[in-house]
Amino acid sequence: MAAQKPLKVVVTTRLFTPEVGAAAFRLKALVDGLVAQGADVQVITTTPPKGSGIFKPSYGLSRWPVLRDAGGNVRGYIQYLSFDVPAFFRLLTVQADVVVSEPPPTTGVAVALSSLLRRRPFVYYAADVWTEALSAMSVPGIVKKTMGAMEGAVLRRAAKVIAVSDPVALQVAHFNVPADRIDVVGNGVDTGVFRPDGTVASTEHPYFVYTGTMSEWQGAGIFIRALPLVHERFPNAELRFFGQGADEDHLKGLAAETVPGGVHFGGVVPPADAAAWIRGAAGALVSIKPDQGYDFAKPTKIYAAAGCGTPVVFAGQGDGAAIVESGRLGVAAAYDARSVANAMIAVLEDPDCGGAQSRAARVQWVADNASLQASGHAAAQAIVKAWAWL
Repeated sequence: MAAQKPLKVVVTTRLFTPEVGAAAFRLKALVDGLVAQGADVQVITTTPPKGSGIFKPSYGLSRWPVLRDAGGNVRGYIQYLSFDVPAFFRLLTVQADVVVSEPPPTTGVAVALSSLLRRRPFVYYAADVWTEALSAMSVPGIVKKTMGAMEGAVLRRAAKVIAVSDPVALQVAHFNVPADRIDVVGNGVDTGVFRPDGTVASTEHPYFVYTGTMSEWQGAGIFIRALPLVHERFPNAELRFFGQGADEDHLKGLAAETVPGGVHFGGVVPPADAAAWIRGAAGALVSIKPDQGYDFAKPTKIYAAAGCGTPVVFAGQGDGAAIVESGRLGVAAAYDARSVANAMIAVLEDPDCGGAQSRAARVQWVADNASLQASGHAAAQAIVKAWAWL
């Protein structure tokens, strides 16, 4: 009897290693999980920004130039289309048993149409629900309506939707996607990078660190507004931002106006450098602007901080706040400057919160609940099982 051919999977994503970002990390973990299960994988992605480093995996990696904004991001509808349109034609030329798509929905449309023409199934990896994210941004109603229609069509057409959390799965279900086509696989961070032992950043003054995307719906400006209140108790405390995003310029302007010299922006740094800054911080900052339709989000910033043993200061409500409180990962505060400042002061005074928390316990919680390797393996299993039933 002839040996069965391995499952051939094509993963389509605008962000992939060595580019820095939660999506790139998540897709790398998925691909690693697929390869571990014997799949033949090819990744269709973009040429990374200069200085991103070299990455040469054992599996196929097809890169194509893409239009990036001034910050080097593939963010904005023109930038998305500069990836999606070539990706559509690239997908028409490759052999695959199943194709995996990441958000945004425009990429999902390119994958869905090419899959329809090639008569093959596709899987949508829902790290979030794009339409919900748009509700927290200042965009025209016609854009929200159009994107919602596109996202719904893609989700309903997918053979399987992989959700990173139960709240995301619930949002997906609102688009009339049958429950048996939605698998929840969890989310997390690379515990080999975000761990307690390793290089520790050192500065003259105590600092709080914010890493990753700076988006409008996250509302990280609340920490800048809180810093003058923190200075009443700890006058030398600083904020350090690493990453990029649509809200970065606004945050820089707010910092210059509110606390000149008290906030530093370090740009995008490799994960190992981000981990070093997190280890040396008094606390790691995470925020979700409340009542914007995104309270269900569970930012991976929480897991990265806890994986390094650093307490989290969470500003907002919903699932992110619940994780911080139930996991004893730090302090959750209402989304106002005084409440956030009080939380920051409490962490500066006592990072173990009166003995109720510990660095070791935070690290163990991440190992048990938020390993990116485990979620990547689960997502890979969901794809393999879905194909077996098709």
